Amino acid sequence: MTDKFLQFPVIDPIIFSIGPVSLRWYGTMYLIGFLAAMFMANKAADRSNGLWTRDQVSDLLFYSFLGVILGGRVGYVLFYQFEYFLSDPLYLFEIWQGGMSFHGGFLGVIFAAFIFARKTKKSFLAVGDFVVPLVPIGLGMGRLGNFINSELWGRQTDVPWAMVFPTDPLQVPRHPSQLYEFFLEGVVLLIIMLVIIRKPRSLGLATGSFFIGYGVFRSFVEFFREPDAHLGLYFTFISKGQILSIPMILVGILIIYLGHLSQQKSAISQGSKTQNSDSQGKKSNKKSVKGNS
Repeated sequence: MTDKFLQFPVIDPIIFSIGPVSLRWYGTMYLIGFLAAMFMANKAADRSNGLWTRDQVSDLLFYSFLGVILGGRVGYVLFYQFEYFLSDPLYLFEIWQGGMSFHGGFLGVIFAAFIFARKTKKSFLAVGDFVVPLVPIGLGMGRLGNFINSELWGRQTDVPWAMVFPTDPLQVPRHPSQLYEFFLEGVVLLIIMLVIIRKPRSLGLATGSFFIGYGVFRSFVEFFREPDAHLGLYFTFISKGQILSIPMILVGILIIYLGHLSQQKSAISQGSKTQNSDSQGKKSNKKSVKGNS
């Protein structure tokens, strides 16, 4: 039955081992994503005309890293294993058993960005606009790690590119949904972010666009991704991933609106200052003319 479908490539999840220490592809993917994000952030700081420094980039990435780890774990336990957590609260700290949630990690990054903004007296949306272009890199690398680990595969299908995963107890052809997410959440979303930040934009546009882009892409891929066995689908058609992603779209629209509103108020305020300056200049000129006469 499975001969006409793609077989999962034989990939050892361990790159190499030295004694008891092993380097795994999954962790390596995230390390690559982190280093690439640091490179991009430092380059952006160098081009910021003093608005950002490399020291600030280091601090922000450190806060964000903690936010991803802590938020990702807490989010996974509360969003996907809440009943298990109620029966065994110590499960929250059993990180070695695996289990991370993007939505939890993203909330952790938002909290970290808020703390960083308060500490550096920067606008929260300005910090968000600086951070979000870096996120798709880590997302894309993480999805490749999921694929190599043969985990989080898709729903059963008969499309020509369907794949049989070795970890699937049913051994049926499935959507390689990890690669769908790598392409949409990693490649396409990164391109969108890079296009937006090429030129100065209204405050919050990059942040809001990321929220919308991820929410749309994740909600779409969830139709092809196998839902968690212990959760299934809600109302027979919507997954937990979609329930958590759809609000991101609404929040993204709100952020863009608030940023646009803030820009309009700033422009009006600047125009008022200019008019006051011009009127004061005219008054001083009149006084000068009278004095000369």
